Amino acid sequence: MASRWQPAMSQALAEARAAVTAGEIPVGAVVLDPAGQIVAGAGNRRERDADPTAHAEVVAMRQAAAALGEWRLTDHTLVVTLEPCTMCAGAIVQARIGRVVFGAWDEKAGAVASLWDVVRDPRLNHRPEVTSGVEEAACRQLLQDFFGDRRTPS
Repeated sequence: MASRWQPAMSQALAEARAAVTAGEIPVGAVVLDPAGQIVAGAGNRRERDADPTAHAEVVAMRQAAAALGEWRLTDHTLVVTLEPCTMCAGAIVQARIGRVVFGAWDEKAGAVASLWDVVRDPRLNHRPEVTSGVEEAACRQLLQDFFGDRRTPS
């Protein structure tokens, strides 16, 4: 099952690497249409946009909604390199995303299984399918390298 998502995760990783070159935390996301074609992709943009909501997932969902002319992303898949936080998980539910695929777990802020499971909370009106651990090692390593470089004394 995970191999099905590897090409899309490779693109999300490319978005994350591009974010690093812009001084952003390396998280990337792509939105796939029901046929599996990428309709949008983004990396984190918080620093560039001076916007606390400009996480890769939110930016990619905004782009997808604009491209489709529709805020409902029903039957679409969000592929992201890091487990979404509570803000992004809420946006995923609001956008009616059909499936979330993520790479690395976020033990400190994850809201799709690690700390909370916002997207599958039975009290909410929408619950996407979740696939985790796709290209997990590569996704985790990108983040570890980014933060390790910043913590190393110069």
